[in-house]
Amino acid sequence: MDDYIIEALAIVKAQASTRAMTEDEITSMVKKLSHNIRAIATCSQQAEEFQTDVDATKSIKEKSVSCLECGKTFKILSARHLAIHGLTAEEYKEKWGLKQKTPLIAKALLRERRKKMKEMRLWERRKKA
Repeated sequence: MDDYIIEALAIVKAQASTRAMTEDEITSMVKKLSHNIRAIATCSQQAEEFQTDVDATKSIKEKSVSCLECGKTFKILSARHLAIHGLTAEEYKEKWGLKQKTPLIAKALLRERRKKMKEMRLWERRKKA
């Protein structure tokens, strides 16, 4: 018997012990649950394959940065988000093979910030003080 069906049967058995269920309800619930459990297992396997086949440098795009742990996109991959995955920026870069000096920020935003800093000329203000 399929592992997914066995897991679904265990769930339905627990459900049936708490409330009365018809035979049709039980069979449809087992079918639905086994199908859903199979789909979840397949998605997690695909996610694992995704993580191993990804080129980390391609995760940093012009307008976004993709988290290689969960696949979400951001403008900046913050330390706060990486903490959700139990990683620091250094650990994340090491895990995915990025250079330690690689900024985890979208390329366009990085250029914009550099331009703004050059316009502000903070180093000249510091010399005057």
